[in-house]
Formats: sequence, structure tokens, C-alpha cells
Amino acid sequence: MTPMIEVDRLVRRFGPRVAVDDVSFAVAPGEVFGLLGPNGAGKTTTLRVVLTLLAPTSGTVRVAGLDVRRHGAAVRRWLGYVPQQLSVDGTLTARENLLLVAKLLGLPAAERTRRISRLLEQLHLAEVADQLVRTYSGGMVRRLEIGQAMLHQPRVLVLDEPTVGLDPTARHQIWHLLEQLRAETGMTVLLTTHYMEEAEQVCQRLAILHRGRVVALGTPAELKERSGRPDARLEEVFTAVTGEDWESGGTFHDLRQLGRRRRQG
Repeated sequence: MTPMIEVDRLVRRFGPRVAVDDVSFAVAPGEVFGLLGPNGAGKTTTLRVVLTLLAPTSGTVRVAGLDVRRHGAAVRRWLGYVPQQLSVDGTLTARENLLLVAKLLGLPAAERTRRISRLLEQLHLAEVADQLVRTYSGGMVRRLEIGQAMLHQPRVLVLDEPTVGLDPTARHQIWHLLEQLRAETGMTVLLTTHYMEEAEQVCQRLAILHRGRVVALGTPAELKERSGRPDARLEEVFTAVTGEDWESGGTFHDLRQLGRRRRQG
């Protein structure tokens, strides 16, 4: 089976700093694949190369067989993206946010109306669709952002820390929604997270990144088996493969973004 996403010996440098160092992995069509690691491991940089937002320093990245460097515009038509940063306008309603994105995408008027109405139902936002987004909880805002990314019916959904700052109930709702959307559409999901228990529950396979390199790759069960302790937690697997304790405190920027999301709640 041809991979939906193929990353082959990816290197990305920022001046003398190597953010991603010889990273390789492949994601099958319909798979939920997670990049796991602490802040600074290279997860978001890898995503940005897949999204065509950054060019590889060396190596090859393909989406649906298309090289991201040579066929960026075509690749972007396959992709939906939910960033860490807030991406909706709180002074607009949910319906207005979706309508704005639909117009930017160039969807015909009748198609815009149909897709927005269906998405609002799927997102469980139909009853509050005409309320200002600034009155929403953090979980509602995140569901709306997923809706924006799904408007053009992408085959690949890319999520960067999709549940950061959300309480456990809201996180569960987000993952339930995503599984429903994936079951309906067959889309592939590539995500980053530093929540170990979340990664174990939602990802079919994982790549653990440490200092820009893939240090372990496989299903959660395979990673535990290789550590010599099938009953181990993923935090313990990380320690076993890196020799370091897991850290997920984040940077000042991460905490500032977290604060913004909490204020939405």
C-alpha cells in the first residue's frame, strides 16, 4: 500500500541548529499516527514541513505521492490543519467563522451552506452556531477549529497539540469527534502530542522524537514490548529509549498559548 505521508531522511536546520535530524516514517491511508515527544523534540517542525510551511534542508517528504517541495499547491489541497495557536475570531459567530473560511476556499454558495450546516451538526455546535465564539468554552472553540480544517474535505488532517489546555472531559469529546469524522471520511490523521496517555489511546502507531531524531517507532504495544516491560507506561518507554526523564512543562510561548485557551473556558 502506498503511504499517504512519507518522510524520508528529513533534515531541517535553522542556521547552525538542527531541529529535525534524519527523521523517517510513513503513514498509511486512514491511519492515526502520532509524533510524541517533549517540547523542542522536532515535532512541530516536522509537521510544518509536511504542511509545506517550511522547506526541507535535505531529505524528501511526500503527501499522496506528491513531493512537498515541488508540488506544494497540490499537496495543500489534500491537507487540513489545526494549529496550536487560536485560529478563530472571537468577535464572530461559529457560522460566520466557517462562512469566512468557506469563501476563502472558493466554495460555491450552495455548497458552502450545505457543508457548514452539516459540520455544525457534526461538531455539536448547531444550537450555538449564531452566538459569538468568545462566549464558547475551550472545547467548543477547538471543535470549531477542527470544523474549519474539515470544510474542504481533506484526505489528511494534521493536528498540532489538539487538546492542549483542555480539561479531561473536553479532551475526550475532541477525540470522540475526530474518530467519528475519521470513520465517516477515511481520512488520515497526523498529530503531535506530549500527553502520553492520549497518544496511547488514540494513535495506532507512534514515533517518539528526542532531540530531533526518531528514537522509537511502532504501535504503543510494540514500543512497550521492546522496552522489556509490556505493562510499562509510555513515560517509562521514553526513559528507556532516551536515558532521560520525560519533561513536558513547555516554554513561555507554550504557557502563554495555554493561558489564551483557558481564558476561552
